[in-house]
Amino acid sequence: MNTPPPPGPNTETPSAEDLTQMKSAVVDLLRDVGENPDREGLIKTPERVAKSLRFLTHGYRTDGHAVLQGALFESDTDEMVVVKDIELYSLCEHHMLPFFGRAHVAYLPRHHIVGLSKLARVVDVYARRLQVQERLTTQIAEAIQDALDPKGVAVLVEAQHLCMMMRGVAKQNSSTVTSCMLGRFRSDAKTRAEFMEICRR
Repeated sequence: MNTPPPPGPNTETPSAEDLTQMKSAVVDLLRDVGENPDREGLIKTPERVAKSLRFLTHGYRTDGHAVLQGALFESDTDEMVVVKDIELYSLCEHHMLPFFGRAHVAYLPRHHIVGLSKLARVVDVYARRLQVQERLTTQIAEAIQDALDPKGVAVLVEAQHLCMMMRGVAKQNSSTVTSCMLGRFRSDAKTRAEFMEICRR
């Protein structure tokens, strides 16, 4: 079993040594696309790109389970908790182009509730990795299920993918919707329908 990374987003400024290999790779990419990495406008580009990628993938250095576990509170409520329209930004693992959209997250408490901001944080943890939307949706739901042990979890993600909009089929108005339903949201059609109606409002 892999040891989980430490909790909290590791977005600190990396050392020059941490970025050396990435900067070198960016220099090679600039040359391969026909650019001169030594010209004025590109001299600092390798470092900028390396730092940018480090930030955009900080989810690899964050433990989503620990983010949630750090803000659990005992509660006897059993009503659905929903956080809608959580902005997300990620990088498609096939082309390393952005996809972006929003997530709707719900759970049915059993014995605990979690700080609402942590639901948004856990979306960010898994979005800030090289991803496919299908896996991202499932990872968010499973992290909440594992940390809270609720009666059910539902996650719906709607996103647009630049790999479809800027290249390939070049469809500008397409969007992709994925969902993951666990527990009561999977087994009880009424509960699932209530969540979907809340998302549509």
